[in-house]
Amino acid sequence: MTTATRLAAPAAPAPAGRRAARRRRRALPYLLLAPALILFGFFKAYPIVSSLLLSLTTGSGAATRDAGLANYRRLLDDPLFWTALRNTAQILVLQVPLMLGLALLLAVGINSALVRWRAVWRLGVFMPAVTGLVATGVLFAFLLRTDHGAVNWLLDLVGLPAVDWLGSPFWSRIAIVLVLTWHYTGYNAVIYLAGLQGIPRELYEAAMVDGAGPLRRFRSITVPALRPVLLFTVVLSTIGTLQLFDEPYVLTHGGPDNATLTVSMYLYQNGFRYFDFGYASAIAYVLTLLVSVLGAVQMRLMGERE
Repeated sequence: MTTATRLAAPAAPAPAGRRAARRRRRALPYLLLAPALILFGFFKAYPIVSSLLLSLTTGSGAATRDAGLANYRRLLDDPLFWTALRNTAQILVLQVPLMLGLALLLAVGINSALVRWRAVWRLGVFMPAVTGLVATGVLFAFLLRTDHGAVNWLLDLVGLPAVDWLGSPFWSRIAIVLVLTWHYTGYNAVIYLAGLQGIPRELYEAAMVDGAGPLRRFRSITVPALRPVLLFTVVLSTIGTLQLFDEPYVLTHGGPDNATLTVSMYLYQNGFRYFDFGYASAIAYVLTLLVSVLGAVQMRLMGERE
């Protein structure tokens, strides 16, 4: 008895047109991503890598030479850099809590059922945020003048002495804080208002039935519900303040006696006044590292806990 073994015939190869269509389908996502990737590489990745390499050099133009980590070691012994960092930290610690606290109070007030024309109020508090930073600095430079400024005129009306807002190291920092608070409080208030409108009213009604007062409802319902929004505004405001440049540059040019010199201003001076681009790039990378570390710490401390 013999057994016939039938071998399966090999599959017929796919037509050339079908293989070409399959290759086109596979390549289509990469073709669609290519413009964005090219733009990202040219305008983002290349400057980042180039500035990193530049931070390892010294000199400018034809005199540029490798310096290794010399620029970063120079930062450790640069008293002006530490002055700029200290000024930035002082403004940050004072301005961010003040601004966000006022923004939260404004948002709670606008969200109140007793407030009419809510859209008008929302537009009014948001208007400073759309004002140009340079225009804001020029405006407050006139308002805060020691001799003929409107702010000192108002102080004189109520019997208070005039303040040297832009000539005193202490008051010049306060002036920067006031300008930043005026410019960004409404922006954050609108963000908080959007978060407040997403909180179910039933939670407040249940708390009122249980006898909770306004402060208890605010502490036990409003603040926990706004936690993601609070985290967003704190991180964003911290990053923005660490990069502070426009307001002190227009108002005080970093003075008096470097009292309002910020890290970004010091970076600008080294890069575009002294043309020490290697050192300026090193400052930029240290600032980037500082922003990343503070952002990570804030995310860790204020983020959602399991």
